[in-house]
Amino acid sequence: MTSYEVHPIGWVESRLVDLHAAPRQGDEGAPDSVLVFRPDVAEGLRDLAVGSEILVLTWLDRARRDVLAVHPRGNPANPEQGVFSTRSPDRPNPVGLHRVEVLSVEGTRIGVRNLEALDGTPIVDVKPVLSPDSRDR
Repeated sequence: MTSYEVHPIGWVESRLVDLHAAPRQGDEGAPDSVLVFRPDVAEGLRDLAVGSEILVLTWLDRARRDVLAVHPRGNPANPEQGVFSTRSPDRPNPVGLHRVEVLSVEGTRIGVRNLEALDGTPIVDVKPVLSPDSRDR
């Protein structure tokens, strides 16, 4: 089996510190947060603009990696499903996918809305949300 290395390019600063108190999705009450990037990736941030939407990929470092089936949204009343058909953070490779709105850009600090990641969560990548007229990126 081949293995791969992923190196964080930054981390999340958030008031969310308790996994069990965090909202399940960003639009369910997540506080505004800050994406803090390493200085060596600053050039990659130069075209991010206030008001744009981006996809933030995180490494959910506090997730369980031995889980393959869950009750969606942690509710035992929901029928159990395989993790790959859910948004559960617990999965073999706990990559988080977060669609957020950019609120501010200050050097390597990007303020965002609708991020449910915990304080200190590593960031592994950022991508633009593409609209039909921006597919040439």
